[in-house]
Amino acid sequence: MTALCGVLLLAGCMQSKAAAPVSESLARPALDRPASDSPAIPLFPIAGRTVVIDPGHNGGGAAHADEINAQVPDGRGGMKPCNTTGTSGTDGYTEHEFNWDVAQRVRDVLTARGFQVIMSRDSDTGVGPCVNDRGTLGNRVGAAAVVSIHADGAPAGAHGFHVAYSSPALNDAQSGPSVQLATTLRDTLAGSGFTPSTYVGSNGLNPRPDLAGLNFSERPTALVECGNMRDPRDAAILESPDGRARFAQAIADAVAAYLR
Repeated sequence: MTALCGVLLLAGCMQSKAAAPVSESLARPALDRPASDSPAIPLFPIAGRTVVIDPGHNGGGAAHADEINAQVPDGRGGMKPCNTTGTSGTDGYTEHEFNWDVAQRVRDVLTARGFQVIMSRDSDTGVGPCVNDRGTLGNRVGAAAVVSIHADGAPAGAHGFHVAYSSPALNDAQSGPSVQLATTLRDTLAGSGFTPSTYVGSNGLNPRPDLAGLNFSERPTALVECGNMRDPRDAAILESPDGRARFAQAIADAVAAYLR
């Protein structure tokens, strides 16, 4: 499984981000991988200023179907696949590329503002982590906020962003702080000129029970579906460097506003 990367600085589209010291005892990949791929997790997170950024999916998943299809806990007593390959635009631009690009931009903006940012994966060429490991990463590092970055694959004509959080809540962090984080993300994205979803959720918010990356978290956690890759209007924004920079700035601004 690809390393979790501790550098300065959950999962689910519609069903279809000087490193601190590393503790190998904290590395808990769900699938057997070489020791060199163990997650690099800092021992001493910055109190109140450690943020986990989770770029959804991974570029090597399609070539490792057995691994990403392995069943893992879903956080509500059931099981689901470790991960999926994600979606893509009609021209072949993949969701995992989009997620990775935006996540790095968010990391850089937040790092420049003094936050310690931990990414759930350190490249776009690996496999995993599984959704349950993504969901527990924030717990393991004492994150003040966790944001998972995705894009959707709905039919053309459906457009706009939406922000998911775990519901019904499974712990205190999910019942209040996660909703506040999701709402701050929604408000900041809308205030930055992005259109709330026309096809799922309500007013840009989409409470969900089925996302393990949200269910396992005991820290304030939300998942942003930035837009529909199959819709021409959304795709034009998602696939442009300027559009990705705007998404990253808005997400980083929202995280900073939430943590103020």
